[in-house]
Amino acid sequence: MGYHEVFVSQSNVFSGLQKPFEKADYIVLGVPFDVTSTYRSGARFAPNAIREASLNIETYSFRTGIDVEDLRLHDLGDLHIFTDTKETLERLELVVKDILDAGKTSVTMGGEHTITLGIMKGLGKKASKTALVSFDAHLDLRNEFMGLKLSHTTFMCRMNEEVKPAKIIEFGTRAVCKEELVYAKKAEIEFFTAQQIRKEGNKQSAKRLKEKLAEYENVYLSIDMDVLDPAYAPAVQNPEPEGLEPHTLLDTLFSICDNRVMGFDVVEVAPSYDQGATAIQAAKTIFEILCCLEKSREDEAKRKR
Repeated sequence: MGYHEVFVSQSNVFSGLQKPFEKADYIVLGVPFDVTSTYRSGARFAPNAIREASLNIETYSFRTGIDVEDLRLHDLGDLHIFTDTKETLERLELVVKDILDAGKTSVTMGGEHTITLGIMKGLGKKASKTALVSFDAHLDLRNEFMGLKLSHTTFMCRMNEEVKPAKIIEFGTRAVCKEELVYAKKAEIEFFTAQQIRKEGNKQSAKRLKEKLAEYENVYLSIDMDVLDPAYAPAVQNPEPEGLEPHTLLDTLFSICDNRVMGFDVVEVAPSYDQGATAIQAAKTIFEILCCLEKSREDEAKRKR
C-alpha cells in the first residue's frame, strides 16, 4: 500500500480507537496543509487539534443510536506535505486511491479546502459518477486570486474543469463575488444560500438537497467549518457572518448520508483563533457523519436479510 511511504505516525489517534487497517471500515488521515491561505493561516495545525478534541467528547449519537466506539476506525496519521501545492495534492490523490481500492471509506481532516481537489482526483473514473456536496460559506469558484490559479479560493473551479464530477452542489453559501456567480450559472453548479435555508427551514432544504442527489451513483461530502456561523465556529481561516447553526448542518448531513457516500473531509479549522470550540465542532461533525454512515450500512444489511 502506497500510504506507508507518505504518512507519519501520530501519538494520538482519532477517537482513541485503532483497528488494524485491514479490519477497518473507515480510514482517517490528516492533511496539515495551508500554504495558499489568504486571510488567517493555521489550518495545518487542525488535524491534531481535532484528534485531541475527539478524545475528550462523548461518542454516542442520539440521531442514529450508534456509538463511535463500536465502529472500526484506523487513523493513518498525517500526509507528508510540501510547500508546492500541486505535489501535495498528487500525493494525497495516490493515498486516497489506495484507501478506496482497499474498499474503505476515506475520512480526511484538513488543512485548507484545496485538499478536496486532490481527494476527488483519487476517486479516479468514479469521480464522473459522483456528486460532490460542499458545505461552505464560499463558492471557491474564482479563476485566479492573488496570482494563484490553484488555491483555496479557486479549487472548485479547477474541480469542475479537471475532475468533472457528475454534479457539484454547494450548501450554506453566503460569501461570493460576481465572477463566481457568473461561472456557477454557466457551469450549472447549484448552491443553497444560508438565507434560503433559513427562510424555507432546515427540513425543507435538506429534502430538496436529498432529491437533487437521488440520481447519482456516488456521493462525496466536503465540510468547510466556516459553513457554521462564527458564533459556533470562530476558529476558521475565513469566517463569514450569518452562517448555519450546528444542528442545521448535522441534520442535513443525516438526511443525505447513505451507502453511496465514498468519503468525506472536514477542513479549514485554524485552532489558534479560539480555545478549542471549533475543533470540538469538527470532531463532533466527523463523529455524526461516521455514525450516519454506519447506520446506513446496518439498515442496508437488514434489508438484504
